[in-house]
Amino acid sequence: MSDRLLDFAIRYGFLILLVGLIVYFSAAAPGFFGPLSAAFVLQSVAITGILALGVTCTLVVGGFDLSIGAVATSALMLSAYSMVILEHPALVAVILCLCMGALVGLINGLLIVKFRVPDLLATLGMMFLLIGLQRIPTQGNSIATGMTLTDGSVAEGTFSASFLWLGRHRIDLFIERLLPMPVVIFISIALVIWLFLGFTRHGRLMYAIGSNERAAGLVGTPVNRYKITAYMISGVTASIGGILLAARLGRGDIASGNNLLLDSVAAALIGFAVLGAARPNAFGTAIGALFVGILLQGMTMMNAPYYTQDFVKGAVLVAALVFTFYLSSRRSGAGH
Repeated sequence: MSDRLLDFAIRYGFLILLVGLIVYFSAAAPGFFGPLSAAFVLQSVAITGILALGVTCTLVVGGFDLSIGAVATSALMLSAYSMVILEHPALVAVILCLCMGALVGLINGLLIVKFRVPDLLATLGMMFLLIGLQRIPTQGNSIATGMTLTDGSVAEGTFSASFLWLGRHRIDLFIERLLPMPVVIFISIALVIWLFLGFTRHGRLMYAIGSNERAAGLVGTPVNRYKITAYMISGVTASIGGILLAARLGRGDIASGNNLLLDSVAAALIGFAVLGAARPNAFGTAIGALFVGILLQGMTMMNAPYYTQDFVKGAVLVAALVFTFYLSSRRSGAGH
């Protein structure tokens, strides 16, 4: 009986906690349990969730990407620079951002697999490099239509309506226009990565690399190629997040991506606790992002001080990881 209860706690404990959180905030914060609040929560987690899915791919192959927040902010600034200063059309700006993300991921991967730089150090170095690089063209200023450039001229370009559509359009659901386009893109990316990791040969090989890289290499798996691919996926998803953030804001805000790294990493790691997976997985990451969004929305609606939010997020993350790995180790110990 105790083993059955332990298995139930490992598999469903986090989802029960999520439902309990929704019930608590619905009772404590008037208006929390409603369609407008739900739409706001989904919109707030969409960009974080997209970045977290990229981190999940690097975690699957036994790596970790600390540069995702800087990549997203760089994509935000690059898209704004492309359209507002260089006056490129939206398609060119999007392609530039996606190529930038893929290039950053490629460089991260090569540093790790070819030059043997530890993943945390390689991606940390890339993070600082991008943070500095994105500030150089505008001398640290945000980018907006009508701004004065360093040569004294005025930026006359604008964010095109088709670009802003990516971040601001809402899909009709029944009577009210509720579902923001970034949420649709997040769900689509989550579905693709879930299917890729869980139901394709390539996904299974990536999990094999993360479990035992040496054994995977001995049976002929191109380990380096898959690890580089994982970092390129992470770079591209981070750039998509930056594009959506720029489309939502309608300007190149240099400080808007400050919390993206921490929230995305929290979502990816909380995903370990969903359904007792005890490993990185796309479904768990999506639920983790939703959990972080619900937590922050509920605290905001209850007027909790802003400086307590990071503490609560950290406490939840630590509790989720301890819950996952401690109970899992007890289950495996009981099995022996």
